[in-house]
Amino acid sequence: MAVNFAYRPVDASSRTVLVDIPRGDGFLQIIDRLDQAGLVTNRPLFTALAIFKGAARQIRAGEYELSSSMSPVEIIAKLVKGEIKFYMVTIPEDLTVREIAALLAASKLVKESNFLDLARDRRFVASLGVVGDSLEGYLYPETYKLDRSMGSREIIQIMNRQFWKRFTPEMRKRAAEMGMSINEIVTMASLIGKETGFKDEKPLISAVFYNRLGMGMKLQSDPTAVYDLEDFDGKITRRHLLRDAPHNTYRIQGLPPGPIANPDIDSLKAALYPARTNYLYFVANNNGSHKFSSNLTAHQQAISRYHIPRKK
Repeated sequence: MAVNFAYRPVDASSRTVLVDIPRGDGFLQIIDRLDQAGLVTNRPLFTALAIFKGAARQIRAGEYELSSSMSPVEIIAKLVKGEIKFYMVTIPEDLTVREIAALLAASKLVKESNFLDLARDRRFVASLGVVGDSLEGYLYPETYKLDRSMGSREIIQIMNRQFWKRFTPEMRKRAAEMGMSINEIVTMASLIGKETGFKDEKPLISAVFYNRLGMGMKLQSDPTAVYDLEDFDGKITRRHLLRDAPHNTYRIQGLPPGPIANPDIDSLKAALYPARTNYLYFVANNNGSHKFSSNLTAHQQAISRYHIPRKK
């Protein structure tokens, strides 16, 4: 009987069942979860078999994709091997921490509030080598292989390690040569990435911002005016530009106090290596790229040409 039980499918329905085993679950709790999922037809025999197969201390936390067409031996083997279900999650460039939290929460990989709290926890932020109030800018946009046992802390650490992997010692050295901190470079890169998705334009956008800084002009970057708005509908109006907000570069002088998004390597490089040009203005044209100008007259002409009601 025991042999037949061990190698016979649970049932003939071939149901696919997802069983989530949280960290901290004990052996009997795991048996309970499998039983509740309808994968255990004889609890005493299943428990004895699992102990015999060494599962009592070897089951890894995580989400398992199991089938009722599997035998108890196959189910236990999968649990012992730790063959958990992974999710390939792509974090696009230039998302904010808040947007990343929402994206991961949608896949049930994190609790959104917990992710945001950790990303803004100063002690945790400092432990990752980041100088600032949050991890905004330091969660690198990439495709990650994640699982539901990881939780917010581990996922944040994975994304932050990727940032430091991409931000090389040579880039640190370049920032120092420019007289800028890493946080200032990341902040500049976040503005660049928010302004354009065109790789070839990024050094030009960077040049405009550095030229403006050098002349004491305000950066007047539209995305900074709406960074802190949770209910922003995607359309920037004059009312937004007049807001008294800490990151709004239409109101403040110089760079914002920190990044406004999580930039990719192209934006980071553009912040470190701006184009050599005297451009001071840019305006979006009809295909999403920009027209650059060195003086206000040329810029106003570009505005008229592309029917943009206000200047940058």
